[in-house]
Amino acid sequence: MGFAVDIVNLYKHLCEDKKEYILSKQLLRSGTGIGANLVEAQNGISYKDFLAKVFISLKETAETGYWIELLLKTNYITNEEYNKINSKCQELNRLFNSITKKPKD
Repeated sequence: MGFAVDIVNLYKHLCEDKKEYILSKQLLRSGTGIGANLVEAQNGISYKDFLAKVFISLKETAETGYWIELLLKTNYITNEEYNKINSKCQELNRLFNSITKKPKD
């Protein structure tokens, strides 16, 4: 949930301080969707259902990374802000890749 909180705080900063509403809304949607899909995965009715939800989280993580990079390249966030949030996003990406590539025992 920590990453989602960071995303919500970044969204508020972008809206309140930068007056940016379009890209930030996309970031909010994908960035908070990661955790929501993980909650669904944990309560999946089967391993296949679990894996499908983790794959969705992986896709949402990739999309969130895209929005973060776009915000950097359009000067809505600083390099420092980018590095902080992007490192967490990449960590999630590695984790989900590891889970989805692991064979079922």
